[in-house]
Amino acid sequence: MNKHPLRPVTADDVARFREDGAICMRNVLDREWCERMNVAVERLLLNPGKRAREATKAGDPGRFHMNAFMWRWDPDFREFALHSPLPELGARLLGADRVSLFYDQAFIKEPRTRSVTDWHQDLPFWPALGNDIISLWVALTPVTVEGSGVEYVAGSHKWGKFYRAVTPDKDARFRNVKLEECPDFSQLKGDPKYRFLSWECDAGDVICHHPLTVHGASGNASSSRRVAISIRYAGRDARWDPRPNVMKIEGEPENKLRAGDQLVLDGVFPITWEQAQAET
Repeated sequence: MNKHPLRPVTADDVARFREDGAICMRNVLDREWCERMNVAVERLLLNPGKRAREATKAGDPGRFHMNAFMWRWDPDFREFALHSPLPELGARLLGADRVSLFYDQAFIKEPRTRSVTDWHQDLPFWPALGNDIISLWVALTPVTVEGSGVEYVAGSHKWGKFYRAVTPDKDARFRNVKLEECPDFSQLKGDPKYRFLSWECDAGDVICHHPLTVHGASGNASSSRRVAISIRYAGRDARWDPRPNVMKIEGEPENKLRAGDQLVLDGVFPITWEQAQAET
């Protein structure tokens, strides 16, 4: 299994990530990583743990399974989050001299699943603030746009918007009515004000996005399972912000961090990559 991205992150990659808020990095992970993690996903579906969510409506075909914090209790997910090429990829795109692990998340849509991923931003879900947070959406199976690939609104991370969080299973705990609802951008595809980004992915490709970039995904109309693992890494300006109507983080950082502290905490937000060590 490769320890570094299979191709270097270029200055052009960084520039496009900063301009558009999303970029697809091809061929980041080798076949061994993808095979290992697909086996881990099978295990996850059989024994999903306490943070699992099912977003498929009763009577609908397919299955939309979500999970989070797998790294804390599964050794393969832990190795993937901490010691794969992903921390380095995140750091290079952020231009960071170090990154810590924020958390990991699984999104699995079985064939013919109708459940969509509503248009949203990531940051309103989180007890955190800052630009130096990156989400790495790792394709572990081939993905087409029609087969539930993720779509992004280019440049939306620069709008100054902070939309209300919404989960696929409509969890009321995230419903902060003081925030503006995110529009359904699937209804605005013909509007010349917006530029949409989407990519067909092979296993091992990684879509990387800013936490305020607006994105969503359709159901899985294909005949194949769509498996993606999202891992979020934090740089130096990422700060703990335990406001209301956000997700709970495993490890109880609320008892150890104060608002405004960096997202670095042993056993909860561990440092996963440092430039100084990479150069030794």
